[in-house]
Amino acid sequence: MTRTSRIEPTSAEMIADGLSRAIHEHRLGPGAKLGEDEIGTIYGVSRTVVRAALQTLSHQRLVTIRRNRGAFVASPSPREAREVFEARALLEPRTAQSAAERAEPQDIDQLRAHIMAEHAAIEAGDNGRALHLSGRFHIDLARIADQTIVAGFVEELVARSSLVIALYWRRQSALCERHAHHALIEAVAAGQGARAAELMHSHLVDLHSALDLREHSVPPATLRDILT
Repeated sequence: MTRTSRIEPTSAEMIADGLSRAIHEHRLGPGAKLGEDEIGTIYGVSRTVVRAALQTLSHQRLVTIRRNRGAFVASPSPREAREVFEARALLEPRTAQSAAERAEPQDIDQLRAHIMAEHAAIEAGDNGRALHLSGRFHIDLARIADQTIVAGFVEELVARSSLVIALYWRRQSALCERHAHHALIEAVAAGQGARAAELMHSHLVDLHSALDLREHSVPPATLRDILT
């Protein structure tokens, strides 16, 4: 009998996941060079495996691959930043309304546990993890809404938002306001679809208004320091 092979932790998928997490947690900033040789050395894999991981991230629009120059963390322009949040403001209020109409008790419990984890990360000073969890909250709402195609769009937009926030956020932290997610959970738990849509729209407008849409530079850091 043939034994099903396990996915090794050094596979292209796992490397892509590790790089994605570093991007979402703002350890890898927009414009950062992703050298194939350096990543291969860090993970102990061939350049072929690294290239497959970078292609995956390129399809997710987290990485830009430039011919004869290599791969870089994507760096959204101010125009792209505006479009990302405008798109979210169009999609996510309807998603929040659908989530309120479909949410089961276990969904509400999961959202509340999610918020507790986000707040624990904030209190521990782990703003990168808190930011990652904040984005996941929005993705979870789209999942609860049971809109598969829209959820895919939301996940991509949340990923792009992480890059936008890394470049253009003008507050000290890039975290969603605590009261906004709490209020959304309560509206969803009460089945108040219109209220959930209204809260989501206001929340996204607030996030958009906190952007300083000018060009910014990101301090350099080595990939080894970031990923290990």
